[in-house]
Amino acid sequence: MFIGHFAAGFALKRAAPRVSLVTLCAAAQWPDIVWPVLVAAGVERVAIAPGDTAFTPLAFLSYPWSHSLLLVILWAAAFALVYFFRARDGRAAALLGGLVVSHWLLDYITHRPDLPIYPGGPHHGLGLWNSIPATLAVEGGIFALGVWLYVRSTRPRHGRRQYGLMAFVTVLLLGYTANLSSVPPSVSAIWIGAIAGFAVLFALAAWADRARQPIG
Repeated sequence: MFIGHFAAGFALKRAAPRVSLVTLCAAAQWPDIVWPVLVAAGVERVAIAPGDTAFTPLAFLSYPWSHSLLLVILWAAAFALVYFFRARDGRAAALLGGLVVSHWLLDYITHRPDLPIYPGGPHHGLGLWNSIPATLAVEGGIFALGVWLYVRSTRPRHGRRQYGLMAFVTVLLLGYTANLSSVPPSVSAIWIGAIAGFAVLFALAAWADRARQPIG
């Protein structure tokens, strides 16, 4: 799942209005932020294998440190603790930890059985990615709901145009649909593109959030 994770970040703005959209989306995407760094370091492995699932040409061969349920829970605890010590907001910290864990739960829906419970443990996944129409319907619906909840829980700041939000949503959707038609030329291109892509997306998220303020 990709835009579904960002949807979770959008949606949680209502529950954590003082937390920036960048922080919310970073929590929701944290395992995927860690993953390209570990791939670049040779700690985790991915292969280019068109047909491994219908939706993505990537086969996730080994990613226990970024995507096993146990490690995701540990990452969630670390993320929450760092936020708590910086902001002294226990409720927001707990919500951010929950967002990190939501990443594994959403991936469980889409991935084939390649998600480990713990390093070296059994692998699970419901395999929604085996159907392109079902993936688009489910993840597209989740994304639309998340963006709607964000818009409903915020309002434009006086004099601020909403180009940032429009750009952020548009780039997310373009990146998502590009996955259907493009095959990366190399594994290096995968992790380089992922790191660069997150940098661009979080810059857009910051732009979008600066132009809006929480309601209430």
